[in-house]
Amino acid sequence: MKRFVLKFVLITFIFLNSFNAFTQNNGMVRKVVIDAGHGGRDPGALGKKSKEKDIALSIALKTGSYIEKNLPDVKVIYTRKTDKFVELYKRAKIANQNNADLFISIHCNANNSSKIYGTETYVMGLHKSQANLEVAKAENASILKEENISDEYEGFDPNSPEAYIIFNLYQDAFLEQSINIASKVQKQFKERVGLKDRGVFQAGFWVLYKTTMPGVLIETGYLSNPKDEKFLNSKDGQVFIASAIYRAFKEYKKEIEAYNKPSQPIVSNVRKKNPDESNKNYKDSENKPFDPGVVFCVQIKSSKKEIKLNAKEFKGLEDVRKYFHNSLYKYIIGNEKSLKSANKLKKKVKNKGFKDAFVVAFFNGERISMSKAKKLQKK
Repeated sequence: MKRFVLKFVLITFIFLNSFNAFTQNNGMVRKVVIDAGHGGRDPGALGKKSKEKDIALSIALKTGSYIEKNLPDVKVIYTRKTDKFVELYKRAKIANQNNADLFISIHCNANNSSKIYGTETYVMGLHKSQANLEVAKAENASILKEENISDEYEGFDPNSPEAYIIFNLYQDAFLEQSINIASKVQKQFKERVGLKDRGVFQAGFWVLYKTTMPGVLIETGYLSNPKDEKFLNSKDGQVFIASAIYRAFKEYKKEIEAYNKPSQPIVSNVRKKNPDESNKNYKDSENKPFDPGVVFCVQIKSSKKEIKLNAKEFKGLEDVRKYFHNSLYKYIIGNEKSLKSANKLKKKVKNKGFKDAFVVAFFNGERISMSKAKKLQKK
């Protein structure tokens, strides 16, 4: 086990120092990979009348077709277009070698209980519940269908809960973008299709772990639930689901490209001391602007509604600031000159209970991608 973890530490170190830029095409979303889960000798989840591999492929092809027809500036890349088996590591390689800007993996779910139904969308991260771990184990089990398990997996056992500690090493540079598109997918499912929104979750999916761009894994429904299976098997159901994913992608693309255009400097506020508040664990400081050049901060929360900087949920943090970005209020701390020091601060913040904290970058007060920040620092 120690040898296994040491290998992944090395692999992750290399990965962190070589991954491609999020949005490879100058901040434009020009390439999307549509990944139909399972295939060939790997049927995936089974319903009474259907197989996951067939439904996933049909929805994937429809989704790609809508994008190609309505967004001609986007190149759609498929990991499979027929009923064939494609290894998990090869799916990630297809995305990476094409310098894709987004990875969308389409699946169906199943459960021992036929009462559970609805849609879920996952992003890469560490599972927070046994249920999320079980979903990841089921999807990662495709590895065991391979005739000769590749060295690409470095001994990873998808059925071993202990093996999932490798995802603690995951670089969450794409977490915010992945959650963004995942939330849009779930919103479309709920508001346009009328499906039950079970939420956006994090879990350790190998195919997302190895891709070097934002990515999501969509569970379009439960084949173990009679109503879900019937809907997923129907032509109308597949059309509605595919069009919902397309609309979410279109909205995401528009938002990302608008953000990457020249914009106004962000508004930054530092929490002021309030003599009546109960939370005293912070420094009393004046508004602190960003230092010139590249600066790294730790983002601790985002919200559709503005949150007071002296709110109890920020207890234990110093110099909390906010900025408005992608229609959300976002809250950060730190003003670090190096990624190394920002990662140290992130670790401290996570130890205080802010488990979803991650590092973001700014240049002269304007939010930029991590890859752009690294390039600017090299210059």
